[in-house]
Amino acid sequence: MLDPTHWFSEVAADDGSAFSLKIREKLHEEQTPFQFIEIYATEGFGNLMVIDGCTMLSSRDNFLYHEMMSHPALFTHPAPRRVCIIGGGDCGTLREVLKHPGVESAVQIDIDEGVTRLAERYFPELTAANHDPRAQLLFEDGIRWIREAPTGSLDLIIVDSTDPVGPALGLFSQDFYAECLRALDTHGILVQQSESPLYHLRILQEMHGAMRAAGFADTQTLSFPQPIYPSGWWSATLAGKAVTLADFRVADAECKPFETEYYNAGIHRAALAQPEFVRRGLAAIAETRD
Repeated sequence: MLDPTHWFSEVAADDGSAFSLKIREKLHEEQTPFQFIEIYATEGFGNLMVIDGCTMLSSRDNFLYHEMMSHPALFTHPAPRRVCIIGGGDCGTLREVLKHPGVESAVQIDIDEGVTRLAERYFPELTAANHDPRAQLLFEDGIRWIREAPTGSLDLIIVDSTDPVGPALGLFSQDFYAECLRALDTHGILVQQSESPLYHLRILQEMHGAMRAAGFADTQTLSFPQPIYPSGWWSATLAGKAVTLADFRVADAECKPFETEYYNAGIHRAALAQPEFVRRGLAAIAETRD
């Protein structure tokens, strides 16, 4: 929502809050077959992408999300080689995945090509790895792609989706998680953006329950700051097929052969800690299953 004084605000009406950015100008707007995309130039956060009225990413703070959606899972898997990204059309997560020299292939499946083309134009730093020979960009239904993926063909699935509404709703279901479990190899990991622990604890509870009901042996939520998202506090939830998600390759993370802006071994370790209200909420799911 852009008001006459050129402040863009995303209102979280249910929680009585809003986040606003001062806008210099609107750079682009486009109705794709799937969603309405706007690009703004802001006063302090660089370019801003908005989809269906919700802030998606800014030039200033996107590294927080993209690094935490990728590196914790990659350093938790013993040897990730084959990666699939569902969604992620801005390509920032793909860029982070391909920083890992051990990754042999990274397939990104986003249903809306418009997101990628606008990222190439307005966020070129995010699309820098699109021509890496290990990368493959597909524009199709990610749920169907996972359903058709050969059994055991992936080491890591990253679900970099929008909120669980509209086309993304099916990405938060037990049936989808069961297909991910099948497509993953023995030590496979699924990681999915999981909203704000402060505002959306019920979604987190439902995700943990559905992932475990689908057959995943372990689930773990990591939290991190994300200023432009509701509450400013976001999360990613991991589901492991046969790995302990509280452990990761600490020495490799400490000696990573690439630069990051936020992620390091200490941040990874700290992100595993759960605030008491989140711990209680997720423990209730485990007790229900028992």
